[in-house]
Parts: sequence; structure tokens; C-alpha cells
Amino acid sequence: MKNPYKKTLTACYLGFVTQAICANFAPLLFLTFHNTYNIPLGKIAFISTAFFFTQLLVDLFCARFVDGIGYRKSVVASEILSASGLIGLTVLPELLGDPYIGILLSAIIYAIGSGLIEVLVSPIVEACPFDRKDSVMSLLHSFYCWGAVGVILFSTAFFAIFGIENWRILACIWALIPLYNVYNFSTCPIRHPAEGGEARGIRKLFRIPVFWVSIVLMVCAGASEISMAQWASAYVESALGISKSIGDIAGPSLFAVTMGLSRLLYGKYGEKIDLLKFMIGSGALCLVCYLMSALGQHPALGLAGCILCGFSVGIMWPGTISISSSRIPLGGTAMFALLAMAGDLGGSIGPGIVGFVTESSGDSLKTGLLAACIFPVVLILSTCLLKMAGSQKQMSCAAEQ
Repeated sequence: MKNPYKKTLTACYLGFVTQAICANFAPLLFLTFHNTYNIPLGKIAFISTAFFFTQLLVDLFCARFVDGIGYRKSVVASEILSASGLIGLTVLPELLGDPYIGILLSAIIYAIGSGLIEVLVSPIVEACPFDRKDSVMSLLHSFYCWGAVGVILFSTAFFAIFGIENWRILACIWALIPLYNVYNFSTCPIRHPAEGGEARGIRKLFRIPVFWVSIVLMVCAGASEISMAQWASAYVESALGISKSIGDIAGPSLFAVTMGLSRLLYGKYGEKIDLLKFMIGSGALCLVCYLMSALGQHPALGLAGCILCGFSVGIMWPGTISISSSRIPLGGTAMFALLAMAGDLGGSIGPGIVGFVTESSGDSLKTGLLAACIFPVVLILSTCLLKMAGSQKQMSCAAEQ
């Protein structure tokens, strides 16, 4: 008989595609917003800040309240909010007196939806009765990568064929995906991640040593991934001297492709691979990639480091979630929410450090990327600590003795 949880998995796949749309579509229009509505670039840059800060607040909200609201209601709301924010981009700038307020409000609405997806989808899949949860989790997270690539490439093709002035039509087209997924999440079976036992509260989680190691891993995973992803386009342009449109494809798009391939390969062959060893090897490769980009004298070598970095960071986020789930089986919603918050925090801190060091060193982006080497180093050390610690009993039970 067909596994009914296959529909749940499909809904979660589309959930991560929805998150990729929310995170990557509006930035493609920033210059258009600037030219159409005469919004200063400084104010436009704040849109991304508001997006990620809203996700952080949602992470905290989920840690406290989602269990009471219920997973199905919350994840259905995530898709409705995501679609509403995307559609809001097309109407609120003209409807409200200030176009910037309309864009910012729309971004906050779909950021709430995106934040809910980020927290809820992983535990929903973790609770499903699948074998090799770490492989399933890796494959799940690859859909964010494919979604990001699809948004960039399809949007670029749409603008080339129909003109960027028709971006409102494309926004409504992208909104169809979360609207369709409302039906999927409304009808698919959903189990609570702590079903069969009482979930640990936030205070109990903070007493578990392995949880703190997982938090450090998530901060470093987010920082390692987003530092390179956000600076990839600028790096490719400065290193190779090519146009921004080609740079976006050669940098962020190929970075996302290799990151997706890493998650896809582990999702398919994960049963043959030791997850902790794979993460240690990925951390080492990430360090090598950052050093290639920062110290490589030939532009092609730097570009290779930038692209391969996507492969190296692919397993870090889903791998940490899988390790935490296996070591703390009753972590519940609070654990997933706090891990997501740590990842988002790393994604905020990492690019900021790169930018600060770059500016302080006379706009040397290579020096900024060299400073970011600290994140894969700490990730390798933390993963080695988990590897040496061994069984769940040695770490997670220490606080209960």
C-alpha cells in the first residue's frame, strides 16, 4: 500500500521551494524598485534586513507557541502568509501612500511565512515514519537550493522575454506555489515530532551539552553558507570583471547548484556514509574553498573555490538537525526553533563580519573572506567533539544524573 506520508514529504519539498521564492525573488527587483518608485538604495537594503530579522522573531515565537497552536494550522498559515506577501508586492505599493511602506510590509508578511516554514518543515519530516531520516532530511533541504536556482533562472528568462516591467505578473505566478501547497498541508498526515513522549522545554534543552554544541554548529553552518552566498556575486564580478547578470549565474546560481548536489547525493547514498565523518570532511573542504577564494592568485581558482563552497556547506544545516534529532529525540518544537534561530543568527553575523573586514582592509573582499575561515574551523572542531563524545548517553543524559 502506498505510504500516505509521501504526500507529506511532497508538501514539505514545496514548502522549501516557497521559502526559496520568498528569500530570492524580491532582491532581483531591488533596482527596479529604486527606479520605479524613487526609493533610495539605503532604504531598499533595509528590506533584506527586515526579512531576516522577522525570521529570527518567528523562530522565537515558534519555540514558545507552536505546540499550543498546532502544526497543521501553523504550517498552513505559513503558506497563506507567503502567498499573501508575494501578492502584496503587486498591490500594496500603489494602494498605500508610500510605495516603500507597501514593499516593506509585503516583505515582512512573507518573511513570517518563510520563518514558519523554516521551523516547521524539518520536524514534520523528522516525525514521519521514514527510514534513514538523515538522508531524507538532506534531500528535503536540497529543495531550497533547487528553488533558489529556479527563481533566479526562471525570473531572468521571464524578464528577458516579457520585460521587467511585468514583474507583478511573475510575482503572482510565484504565489501559486504556496497557494497550491495550502491544499497539500491541509490534507496530508502530520505527526508531532515528540509524539509518544513529553517534549523537553527550553530550560531542559539548555541543560544538555549536546544541544549547545548543536547551537554552535548551526551558527557556523549559517555563517559559512551565507557569507559566501551573499558575497559570491560581488566576488565573481571583482575577480573576473564580468557583468552582474552573468556574475549572478556564475556565482550565486552555481553555488546553489553545488549545494543542492551535496544534499541530493547524501540523500541518495546516506545509508553508506557516516554523517559525522561527512560533516567533518565537508568542513575541511569549506575551509579549503575559503582559502582558495581568499588567497588564490588566479581568478579561475578563486571562482572554483566560490562554487565548490556550495558543495561543502550543503550538509551542514540538515546534518546538524539530524544529529540533534537523534541525540535529543524529545527535543520537540523548541529545539527545532532554536536551531533555526542559531542558523539565522550565523547567516546574519557571517556576511556582516566579511563586510566589516573588507571595508577595514581597504575594500579587499579577499581579506574579508579570509576572516570568515573561522566559521568552518569552529564547525570542524565542534563536529569532532560530537564524534569523540560518542553515544547519546554520554552527553545528553549528563544533565539528568
